[in-house]
Amino acid sequence: MLFQLRIWHLAVKTLFLHPLRSMLTVLGMFIGVASVVWLLAISEGISDEAQRQIEELGATNIILRSQLPVEELSTDITFWVRYGIRRDDVDALMQIPTIVNALKIRETKREAHFGGTQIDSHLVACTPEYAQVMRLELEAGQFISDIHVEQRANVCVLAAGAARQFFPVENPLGKVIRVRELPYVVVGVMKPRAPMAGIGSSLAAQDFTNDIYIPLATFWQRIGDRVLFMGAGTRSGEEVELSQITFQVNSTADVQPTADAIERTMSKLHDKEDYAVVVPLELLEQARTTRMMFMVFMGLIAAVTLGVGGIGIMNIMLATVTERTREIGVRRALGAKRSDITRQFLAETVVLSIVGGFTGILGGLTCPTVMLWLRDFLLQTIPDAMNNLPQSVQNVTPQIVSWSIPLAFGISVVVGIIFGIYPALRAAQMDPIEALRHE
Repeated sequence: MLFQLRIWHLAVKTLFLHPLRSMLTVLGMFIGVASVVWLLAISEGISDEAQRQIEELGATNIILRSQLPVEELSTDITFWVRYGIRRDDVDALMQIPTIVNALKIRETKREAHFGGTQIDSHLVACTPEYAQVMRLELEAGQFISDIHVEQRANVCVLAAGAARQFFPVENPLGKVIRVRELPYVVVGVMKPRAPMAGIGSSLAAQDFTNDIYIPLATFWQRIGDRVLFMGAGTRSGEEVELSQITFQVNSTADVQPTADAIERTMSKLHDKEDYAVVVPLELLEQARTTRMMFMVFMGLIAAVTLGVGGIGIMNIMLATVTERTREIGVRRALGAKRSDITRQFLAETVVLSIVGGFTGILGGLTCPTVMLWLRDFLLQTIPDAMNNLPQSVQNVTPQIVSWSIPLAFGISVVVGIIFGIYPALRAAQMDPIEALRHE
């Protein structure tokens, strides 16, 4: 036991004889270990953000959206184009026994103004359940009610961004805004809601900032199915009865069979593919798979960095063996065995790996703090470039993966031993007489 302690003591003492060289060797392992922790933490943060946005859609929800058919996209649309979900589709789809509820939505872009303030709003015609399904929280007043829908009331609820632009200092409740000259009384204001990133090709990104919510029946009465879009010297229009239906089922086990049933029913009712079925549960599984692939990819990059650190250790130890050739000869002449020389140089390698691994872990644990500081700094320095990034990247918060710490430390020690074996064996195999003659 005492002999083993003396080996480790001598290893530390020998490394302190060349502090700068030892520190640079440790730096290579530090970067490798810190990279493992950092990259896995960042990938975990991105994955959590993506899964959070998918879970907000509801794991037991199935989304049916109207979409412009591919054949229509490839032609020059000059005026009206009719596509999407129809009202009579709802009655047919509700015959599917596993569906317990259907949330109907009609949405479009509209100019809205109050006094001299005008914004390009996202007009959403919905029913009272919309706030619950989309995780919207009320700031003041009330959301669309059943009475508003039944009476086709000319009322609206403003998203936080729209309310802030229209009424920076006033109380919005009771005020009348106009959407394309049609008046609506403000009955509620919602709390700020983070945007949702686009998922796949059928579910577009959704920003709730400038939303204006009105009763669905009011939309059908005052605006109708046809919406005209006018630009510089051009005009076009679309005829869509429903933009989206969110179906709810009782359990996750019913999600995929119900989605398949919806696909079959819609294919019978429509002669062209002007709809898309999105299953958040399936997207969630895809996100988890992507997370694992991303983490493996990040881990491989970090492993390469650790390999480079190991090569640095081998390089330094080979140089050390050359410098200490005479010392090795003296030890062999005094009775040291080859195994003693091997253990001595391996001990020095392991000390370098342990110090590099420990400091690398400390550096890796700073990832969340450093990333948040860096994000705030970049937002102040280059706000335009940062705002153009996807929301899932802007909002990412690195999450330290608990198992990455022992993994990175263990790999650093193993890498140190593997890359230290050859220099140690080379030192042990030296001929004592030739070593003593070395100058």
